[in-house]
Amino acid sequence: MSSNGNLIFVAQLAGTPVFDPLGDQVGRVRDVVVLLRLTRAPRAVGLVVEVPGKRREFLPLTRVTLIESGQVVSTGLLNMRRFEQRATETLAVGELLDRVVQLKDGSGEATIEDLAIEQMRNGDWEVTRLFVRRVDPKSSGLRLRRRGHTMTVDIDAVNTLAYTAEAEGAASLLAAYGDLKPADLADALHALGEGRRVEVAIALDNDRLADVLEELPEDDQVAILQSLDTDRAADVLEVMQPDDAADLLHELPEQQAAELLEAMEPEEAEDVRRLLAYDENTAGGMMTTEPVILAPETSIAQALAHIRRADLSPSLASTVYIARQPLETPTGRFLGTVHFQRMLREPPHASIGSILDSQSESVSANSSLAHVARSLATYNLLSLPVLDSDRRLLGVVSVDDVLDHMLPEDWREHSDRDPEPENKTKQVSPGRLKQGGE
Repeated sequence: MSSNGNLIFVAQLAGTPVFDPLGDQVGRVRDVVVLLRLTRAPRAVGLVVEVPGKRREFLPLTRVTLIESGQVVSTGLLNMRRFEQRATETLAVGELLDRVVQLKDGSGEATIEDLAIEQMRNGDWEVTRLFVRRVDPKSSGLRLRRRGHTMTVDIDAVNTLAYTAEAEGAASLLAAYGDLKPADLADALHALGEGRRVEVAIALDNDRLADVLEELPEDDQVAILQSLDTDRAADVLEVMQPDDAADLLHELPEQQAAELLEAMEPEEAEDVRRLLAYDENTAGGMMTTEPVILAPETSIAQALAHIRRADLSPSLASTVYIARQPLETPTGRFLGTVHFQRMLREPPHASIGSILDSQSESVSANSSLAHVARSLATYNLLSLPVLDSDRRLLGVVSVDDVLDHMLPEDWREHSDRDPEPENKTKQVSPGRLKQGGE
């Protein structure tokens, strides 16, 4: 069947804004849904669009009026139901990229790095081209495969796009989602099938995987951690925030949790063991043991430098905790707190001990979740120090820690809130989408 000659490469389509006819942005493309057919080219039937609230919806291609560089235009409002993948559907970005296929000319295997959809004269969209990289039969592993020759071939140049037993790589999917924040990448991984999710997670480096694990539902966290060998799993737990690592170990069988703690570096394991001693829904079970803790003689300039650390969450970066030596938890006697706004109003050379709030609110390690939440709300705080009976600082409970424990267990899997209005964005000038392989 003839086409209109408008090739759209799906890996480059991921992340493209979706606009309504008035030019208001309603979401972003996250994937393309295709139907694999035995005797005909695969048919693209719709787009997976992420709307405000991280909800994913299905936009049929029959309701798309324009696909160009930087924009997709739909005929109207999206269906506000969560996208649920059917058994007959395949996600182009999530499941087909990096799939190993056999070339019909007998020259061997190739991996799919991109695929192009094209609108036929009857209005249907079909997968007509593949951008592939030849697999050197003498090579093994994804890294060596990447050295092969690349080319664009017709869809009928390969035997099938159906899943084969060969291991599928994850590089193309990671490249498509490489600029996502950890929470957004976690949401993308959760939308994949279990096997693909684990494969992509394993391909992440330890720091990135630790950040993503902290944002995934517990079932996904456990499945991924249990798929790693003991040493790798221990390395990832060491990078995680101690409270998140403790929460994850709570979900594992006792023997496996003990093995992982034994494999961790002693210092990192000690922080986690301390947290495991407390009930999950107490201040001790929720707290992080790594807030910004400084001695009173530290200058304000030095304190400001400490809270600029990229790995600090906004809630932890908002407050500095002042204590006597030692400055690792449990500290020497706790003296008070200093909010960063107060530091901005004082001379940089002044000592931070001269402006501390010695009457700041605190909780004990056994304080309940409800008590901690009320304290944060009553005094409009982003975090609270956790002290023992000798007024030593044990850790800090932040507002995001409390929210994680107060929300339903499956809150990461569902968005129950109404979508927030996005900033209105005007359409960009049409341009031709760069084709794969150029």
